[in-house]
Amino acid sequence: MIDPAFETKLQLPGGFLLGAASAAHQVEGSNMNSDWWRHEQEGKLPVSGAAVDHYNRYEEDFKIAKQIGLNAFRISIEWSRVEPVEGKWDPVAIEHYRKVLKKMKEQGLTRMVTLHHFTLPQWLADQGGFETTKGSEALARFAWFLAQNLGDEIDLWCTFNEPGVYSTLGYIVGNWPPFKKKKFILCYRVYQNMIKAHKAAYAAIKQVLPNAQIGIANNCSYYEAADNSWLTKTGIKIAKYFNNIYFYAKISDQQDFIGINYYFYKNLSIGLRGIKFVNKEKPKSDMGWIINPEGIYHLLIDLKRFGKPIYVTENGIANARDDMRKDFIKQHLHWISQAIADGSDVRGYFYWSLTDTFEWQDGYDRFFGLVEVNRETQERKIRPSAQIFKELI
Repeated sequence: MIDPAFETKLQLPGGFLLGAASAAHQVEGSNMNSDWWRHEQEGKLPVSGAAVDHYNRYEEDFKIAKQIGLNAFRISIEWSRVEPVEGKWDPVAIEHYRKVLKKMKEQGLTRMVTLHHFTLPQWLADQGGFETTKGSEALARFAWFLAQNLGDEIDLWCTFNEPGVYSTLGYIVGNWPPFKKKKFILCYRVYQNMIKAHKAAYAAIKQVLPNAQIGIANNCSYYEAADNSWLTKTGIKIAKYFNNIYFYAKISDQQDFIGINYYFYKNLSIGLRGIKFVNKEKPKSDMGWIINPEGIYHLLIDLKRFGKPIYVTENGIANARDDMRKDFIKQHLHWISQAIADGSDVRGYFYWSLTDTFEWQDGYDRFFGLVEVNRETQERKIRPSAQIFKELI
């Protein structure tokens, strides 16, 4: 179990956002014009199907979010719905997302919207996605269109979710689309083009909405040295910079806030024979990920260097028994409050996720949700851990 020995009540700043995060493909279902859907039908990935039918049940989900004490929600707008064919916009999709965003506002939820959360329209995937600057141009056009048509309904913008994860799993590990393994140079090119794409999308949104607040959601890991060797210390410094800092640094003049996703703690020993991951007997989630709530404090303090507001755009635990989630949230929020006390300008926390979701290559076998979903009936059932938000604040 996670040590529950923390204060029950937390001191968080006025206006602090307590929310949940989601991604369109993981909750909506039937995103038939996306690259992920196509690969699912080809048998390369688990089948998402109807997911948790958030496309039709969004109003119910937002009411649940409000009921359990949340005041913010992060969604993504499925690009392949809005632009199913290159240069052709679907008015039905736009109207749908307008209704979604308005319902969020009616429930008093601050609205954070992500443009690219791993999926691509099939037409763009066929052209190489972000392997060329074509992807950058396409994302900028999509961003401009959303700013024109939905901009008055969006409070915070994320251009990308976890660009490092997207490029690594798609082009080095090769278990995500486009399933290219050990393509190190191509992976680097995709990553650089995503930096260009962010800058282009940032400029496009600002052209329409000069006061828009725009950032990214970057996956950051907390690294600790398992020994005092020069190789270990140097290797960890390099890993910290390129995993946690590099993308932010490259867009430092084109971001209004820092978005950080925190899931991973890595205790490393680096020698001439390679890298060794050392397990310090910490608890693990159902994903096998080591849990270290204190790590978020160190990351938030490190990100002070940019002088920008910070949002924890994702943090969550796969825990089918729901016996660790409450203390997991409590401890992460404790360390966030400590970071705030020590000068980090943290303005919000988004738990992953409100409901159980389609967890990419893991399908429906991992349960992150504050809300359990019966996938046969789509019935929602609030888990006991969800009461933590009302208890804390």
